[in-house]
Amino acid sequence: MEIDFGFILAQAFSPFNLALALAGVVLGTVIGALPGLSATMAIAVLVPFTFTMDPASGLIMLGAIYTGAIYGGAYAAILVNTPGTPSAIATTFDGYPMAKSGNGDLAMTLATLASVTGGLVGAVLLMTLAPVLAQVALAFHSSEYFWLAILGLTLVASLSSGNVLKGLIGASFGLVLSMIGVAVIGGDTRYTFGSSVLLGGIDIVSALIGLYCIPVLIDMVARPDRHLEPAPLGRGIRFFESLGHCATNAFNLARSSIIGTLVGILPGAGGSIASLVSYSEARRASRHPERFGKGEPGGLLATESANNATVGGGFIPTLVLGIPGTPPDAVILGALLVQGIRIGPELFTQQSGIVYVFMFGLLIATLMMLPVGLLIGRYAYRFIVNTPKALLVPLIAYMTVVGSYAIHANPHDVAIMVIMGVVGWLLGLAGYGPSPIVLGLVLGQIAEQGFMRAYLIGRAQDNFGGQLLFDRPISWGIVALILITLCVPLVRQLRAGARKPKEAGP
Repeated sequence: MEIDFGFILAQAFSPFNLALALAGVVLGTVIGALPGLSATMAIAVLVPFTFTMDPASGLIMLGAIYTGAIYGGAYAAILVNTPGTPSAIATTFDGYPMAKSGNGDLAMTLATLASVTGGLVGAVLLMTLAPVLAQVALAFHSSEYFWLAILGLTLVASLSSGNVLKGLIGASFGLVLSMIGVAVIGGDTRYTFGSSVLLGGIDIVSALIGLYCIPVLIDMVARPDRHLEPAPLGRGIRFFESLGHCATNAFNLARSSIIGTLVGILPGAGGSIASLVSYSEARRASRHPERFGKGEPGGLLATESANNATVGGGFIPTLVLGIPGTPPDAVILGALLVQGIRIGPELFTQQSGIVYVFMFGLLIATLMMLPVGLLIGRYAYRFIVNTPKALLVPLIAYMTVVGSYAIHANPHDVAIMVIMGVVGWLLGLAGYGPSPIVLGLVLGQIAEQGFMRAYLIGRAQDNFGGQLLFDRPISWGIVALILITLCVPLVRQLRAGARKPKEAGP
């Protein structure tokens, strides 16, 4: 079937579709910036409104909300050290230190440019290589997911602020938290202590809000100084300075965007793994890895480009195979089916008009993030800086309660959020950061499910070792990457130790 790109472009750039893309980006950005209000929630609420629209128009709006929400998670991550979405966990590592030092305007602009770059790479690869990249997703089995989660856990060494032992203890605590409740595979009940509240496990978003936000609120109340350092008067969005950082980190941006797209096509992986892997690789390849975690622009660019690239990557298995890569993709897949669109390879031939209009619309929505993000980011930073603590603390506390409750409309999630927040604050006093704990909680579920599936398949074939590693070439590559990620910091430390005696010599 011949594709009429002239008609497709005319449809994508029609005033109505442009208005839908703009509204979706603005709405998604605002929702993503609020802790607990995720892209999945926004799309699920608005899906019924798209049923009366043309299928392509409805999909453009849903895609715009999705990409805006993933980007919006950076706002809370940078300004209040609380990831608005799980994919923004790694954004707190360098974004918040930049804001604390008075460079919040620069951090917001860098996050916007990185998000647009990653989103464009993901959208272009979706348009050009969707069927090919979908085959890559099919090549990943349970064992690859297990090793991919282990690769993410190797980031603990870089999150430990110089104390690897405390980082490992924190990650182990997160792994234990990930096992609470009824096991997905096997149905065993673990660590519930007879409480029905814990049967569903620890909700990741509730724990995320508690571990990151509650300690910040306590710290804001306990300290008399400002929450963030204000930017000097007359300083704007620092656009050209940010472009300079992007040019310096061009390879980092490209690598992180590709990693984000590839991780995005893996069902269930999502932006949290993509941003963590990209951050780890950016730190490993950097000439100054000691700057990461202290406000390094390269770390922020890596995480934000990666998690936004997962949007386009996640649509690849959704559209080509009918396998949603992320929860928002699953909701959008449902909208496609309601509209009567047949998912699969024939989608690109029999209904190519709809799918290509949607792809161009996603590209347009990503470009719209640039002016929208710069404008909202500038005023959001000023608002957080200039709002008195007496107003800011209750406002953030209110959003944490509403955000954790809105996930499942369950008051128990609010209780878990508060408990995890108090635990995180106490652990913080002892030198344990929240990032290793959250990392263990997020990746523990993926690692356990991947391992158990590989174990069951391997036991049925009487070849567990082969199923987990020896017969899996992709697993070899991931394990090699794990070894490199672990060994490079050790080699650098040995070299640094060898230089000190020479420097101290005559």
